[in-house]
Order: sequence, then C-alpha cells, then structure tokens
Amino acid sequence: MKYVFFICTPVGGEELSPAEIADDPRFTAYIEEVRERGVVKGGARLRPVTDATTVRVRGDEVLLGDGPFAESKEYVAGIDIVEVADLDEAISLASRHPAALGGGTVEVRPVWE
Repeated sequence: MKYVFFICTPVGGEELSPAEIADDPRFTAYIEEVRERGVVKGGARLRPVTDATTVRVRGDEVLLGDGPFAESKEYVAGIDIVEVADLDEAISLASRHPAALGGGTVEVRPVWE
C-alpha cells in the first residue's frame, strides 16, 4: 500500500534547509535506510509557511491569502510517499523519521488508488 507521510514541524521550531538535512546524521541514516529498502516513491521538502499562498474560490472570485489557511501549532514542512506492506510497517517507518524523533510529528495517511 502507498502512504503519504506529512512531515510536520512545530511553529517556531528548527527549520532545516535541504543542505542542513543532507549534513545531519539523523537524516542521512534514515535516508540511507529507506533507500536501501526501496520504500520511498517520492517526496519533497517544502519551503517555509511564510512562502505559502492560500487559494479559495467564492462564487466567481478567486481569493488569495499569505501563509497557511489554518492557525496551528505545527505546519507541514515536507512529504514522503512510501510503499510498504501495511499500516503497521508505515507506522514503524514513520516512528524512526528524524522529524518525529526531533519534536515534530509525522502524519501517516493512506493513498486512495
């Protein structure tokens, strides 16, 4: 089954650049493991919420807003798409993700196919 991991970072938490992630042994070990297993099928590191634009449509009017739509204690900082046997394996993998171990969360959501 395919799952999406929403990698969530606390608002005001540590914001690592892609270069910093590449130099962080927590991330390099995790990335090495998932590459060896071949379970990651895609993903992306997202720019900070300050770069986000929210789009809503009301009738014929397109409304734009800066930043995320909802106020929250965390924001989505990246996504991973994984293909594993079942939810238990997805949870096991997510529980080893450096974001989950570093004070953030990883939301695991199945993909409809």
